[in-house]
Amino acid sequence: MREQIESIVVTAKQMRQIEGRIFAAGMPVAALMEKAAGKVAARIQQLYPPSRFGKVGILVGPGHNGGDALVVGRELHLAGFQVAVYRPLLQLKTLTEQHGNYAASLGIPFYEDIEPLLNCDVIIDGLFGFGLTRHLSGKIAAAVNQLNETSLPIVSIDIPSGLHTDTGEVLGTAIRATHTLCLGLWKLAFFQDSALEYLGKTELIYFGIPPSFLSPQTPTIQQITPTLAREYLPLPRSSTTHKYQQGHLLVICGSRPYAGSAILTGLGARASGVGMVSIAVPGSLKPLLVGHLPEALIIECSETETGAIAQLPNLDLTQFNIIACGPGLTLDAVEVVKKVLTATCPLILDADGLNILAELGTIAPLSLRKNTTVLTPHLGEFRRLFPQISNPHQNRIRAVQEAAAQSGAIVLFKGARTAVAHPKGSVWLVPSSTPALARGGSGDVLTGLMGGLMAQIRGTYPPEEAIVATAAWWHATAGIIAAKERTELGVDAYTLSQYLSRVLVMGYPTAAQSAIIQSRLPN
Repeated sequence: MREQIESIVVTAKQMRQIEGRIFAAGMPVAALMEKAAGKVAARIQQLYPPSRFGKVGILVGPGHNGGDALVVGRELHLAGFQVAVYRPLLQLKTLTEQHGNYAASLGIPFYEDIEPLLNCDVIIDGLFGFGLTRHLSGKIAAAVNQLNETSLPIVSIDIPSGLHTDTGEVLGTAIRATHTLCLGLWKLAFFQDSALEYLGKTELIYFGIPPSFLSPQTPTIQQITPTLAREYLPLPRSSTTHKYQQGHLLVICGSRPYAGSAILTGLGARASGVGMVSIAVPGSLKPLLVGHLPEALIIECSETETGAIAQLPNLDLTQFNIIACGPGLTLDAVEVVKKVLTATCPLILDADGLNILAELGTIAPLSLRKNTTVLTPHLGEFRRLFPQISNPHQNRIRAVQEAAAQSGAIVLFKGARTAVAHPKGSVWLVPSSTPALARGGSGDVLTGLMGGLMAQIRGTYPPEEAIVATAAWWHATAGIIAAKERTELGVDAYTLSQYLSRVLVMGYPTAAQSAIIQSRLPN
């Protein structure tokens, strides 16, 4: 149950609705506040023990987030911390005011200016919680800016004050938190690239929201967790399987200027465990590919004067479970992309596959396809493909949903927090990544890995968009592991491909998960 809850991501509106159901069922607001804030106080004591962080400043706003902060401050005071409260606004909600009165009766000092808190060891931010839409201004904005200029660690309760819950937009100014302890359910801002520099390290404070209080529409947006990702992997395999039951992937990639793209895409496919990999490349690259990927079937293609694939040989495209097309093609391979758009099997378009599609000036051919299409743009490619979607970097989740709806394709929008959208509106979010992946060729590895995984899927489970998200999670996790061992500067694309298997070694599915997966395998 906890795993299910922790995978869900909600909007501010959805969170209000869920809280409303909890309160309507009889849970007192005060009791829920005590429960959530008590867990926050306990976590803060673990992160910042009183032996080293004895002075704590509490930022209190007018709403229930301020009430949470006051409960936290009270508990820290009773645990032996020296607590001071910054309360810039005197008009408070009733429950928050009551907690303020009780805190004051304990001798906790209250201030209307931020200066007395600047000698604290740690700051707890409870100015504004989820749902904020107005810009911070006046003395509150000045206080936030003053705190941001210090080196004090700041723990935000639920979300840093000043961030829009859904878009991650900075509303004038915002707290730059060291830690953010999100309450109950993850909010959308935690997966928007624009919010990441304000969130710091993030944790979910789980306080037991029953799944029955979630509406059927709530899980429309969810994150891919390690447990879900491993459940979606094609493991374990039947003891009587053979290579043709493990999928056949066709990769169309590479050119003389970008020969390495073909190798890296093939290495990603190799790591997926797919049964068969065929790689179509310009004829001049065939010896190079055979040397690096001896198990792959290398398909020799005619090439242009610039060393790009001129056209595919007379291939029966129906023999493949999926086609991945684009890495290193160059824009000269227009006829190749036109050809694969007519294929009846699922298709992944990446890199120059996307650039050529944008050069054609329309995404209309995608709507004519009879099977799944996956598009994998980074921000620049996204803008070229979907020029009518304004400011996609400001609200990536809304942007990827619009792109999927317009194109009829599954769209994987790459970024620090990758988002995957299905045309019907569901979204999968990849919860973490690393700057180590900002290297040439890392996307080629992902394309091969994704194609190999999708080639192994049979039937309707797992859904294809979940497999796309699983590939992105696997790829990001390999990058994180590699960066920890080799630093963020030491993870080139080839090295990344060698770390993909490490992800599985570090966490096979549990026995219970294996039983579930085995029951879903095709006969």
